[in-house]
Amino acid sequence: MVTLDEAVIARLSTKGERFEVLVHPELALRVKQGEKVDFEQLVAVEQVFKDARKGEKASVEQAMRVLGVQSLEEVVYRIIRKGEIQLTTEQRRRMQEQRRRQVVNYIARHAINPQTGAPHPPQRIEKALEEARVNIDIHRSAEAQVPEVVKAIRRILPLKFEERRMAVKIPWRYASKAQGVVMKYGKPDKEEWLKDGSWVFAITLPAGAMEEMLRKLEAVTKGEVEVRRLE
Repeated sequence: MVTLDEAVIARLSTKGERFEVLVHPELALRVKQGEKVDFEQLVAVEQVFKDARKGEKASVEQAMRVLGVQSLEEVVYRIIRKGEIQLTTEQRRRMQEQRRRQVVNYIARHAINPQTGAPHPPQRIEKALEEARVNIDIHRSAEAQVPEVVKAIRRILPLKFEERRMAVKIPWRYASKAQGVVMKYGKPDKEEWLKDGSWVFAITLPAGAMEEMLRKLEAVTKGEVEVRRLE
């Protein structure tokens, strides 16, 4: 449960009534974007207010009746989705930085430089965003903003989105650690264990993520990983 100090007010005025709830700022934005989150983590107090700052409570039953829902949880979700979230300047700045990093990381993991076949480092993508003066919207998910961000920075940074399919062989002595690395990126669609204990698998990933995973496998296996590209 979010603390009262961290919580923000979500407010909805409708049918001559005003309802407010105290909620986690980042989780509330995810709810507004259509996500389902843990209700206990979302709310600071399980209470509806007429004026949260003054501590003036509203009847939950009245809120359910006015909003046409059947539970306190539904009341909170309706207020967030249909109303407005009161963020402080610092919260907005922090959340915008977080969303910007999410956009940058998404592009770094999914795209490559078509001139070299390698992914762009996040720092290079960040610099392109600054040069193109791209504005990131905290009210929209990172993935939803990627197409317009890519359009804005393509004149600065060559980008190509593609998936790659690889066959990988890991020596037996590194297999356990290698599995931990691979599962962070995706699940192999084919795999087998050879008689010598080696782990062999095939996996399809976005090009940037594939390059990142293979670099980590190189480190884990001390360069003994074997890789073959599949068409």
